[in-house]
Amino acid sequence: MASLKDLRNRIASVKATQKITKAMQMVAAAKLRRAQTAAEAARPYAERMDRVLANLAAGMKDSPEAPLLLRGTGADKKHLLLVATAERGLAGAFNSSISRLARQHAERLLAEGKDVTILPVGRKGADILRRTFASRLNPTVDLREVKQVGFVNAQSIAQAVIDRFEAGEFDVVTLFFSRFKSVIAQIPTAQQIIPAQLPEGTAAPAVPYEFEPDEAEILAELLPKNVAIQIFRALLENAASEQGARMSAMDNATRNAGDMIKKLTMNYNRSRQAQITKELIEIISGAEAL
Repeated sequence: MASLKDLRNRIASVKATQKITKAMQMVAAAKLRRAQTAAEAARPYAERMDRVLANLAAGMKDSPEAPLLLRGTGADKKHLLLVATAERGLAGAFNSSISRLARQHAERLLAEGKDVTILPVGRKGADILRRTFASRLNPTVDLREVKQVGFVNAQSIAQAVIDRFEAGEFDVVTLFFSRFKSVIAQIPTAQQIIPAQLPEGTAAPAVPYEFEPDEAEILAELLPKNVAIQIFRALLENAASEQGARMSAMDNATRNAGDMIKKLTMNYNRSRQAQITKELIEIISGAEAL
């Protein structure tokens, strides 16, 4: 049985931990407001870009004049998985859920005989995926020094991916991230960004349009921007999801610490009462023996 001193030290330790988790919860709540606003503001632009590209590309998806980012290489052998996670932990299942989705996708592709390469964006995802796919992991895109993710960060990642795609290093690029729904709900999502994937049921417009310049030239300009926009949107969604997951995890940790303090305090009081009772019995027994 633990001594009274050990119990006092344990209670003090748990109280200190509870203060830390409570502070982290409040910091995450403050950051969540900004991150959620940014993620929600980016959604209409990204969705509108999807619709514009769908209207432009519907009539020339299989055309030899279509840009490479739209029609693809014509093969489906080499895949790049762009896995965006956080740089820090203590966010519940946020990092592991994205990594699990990417791992399942990679395992399915490997079972089909495909070649898989993984490009992690964020240290935590790289650490998780390294256990299974160390030989297929590219150097991690490190964003630890970035205080607030901007479009320039997404643009640099997109340009590197596009350059490698045009060099023939892979045929398909799939982006993995967590879409923010609420503080307690973040949805791991996989989205193919190269070649551009048109929404199901997209058809050429019934009314013909004349474009100046032509569709191929417009698409050649918009498709690289679309890759950067989709990556930027994923980073913003991740930022909001990470703070929501951390806020929820720290709230649970604070509650669990409170429950533990109650149990430890009860054990301490019982042990102290037992010790006092024992000392009283010894005093009474000694007095009766005189």
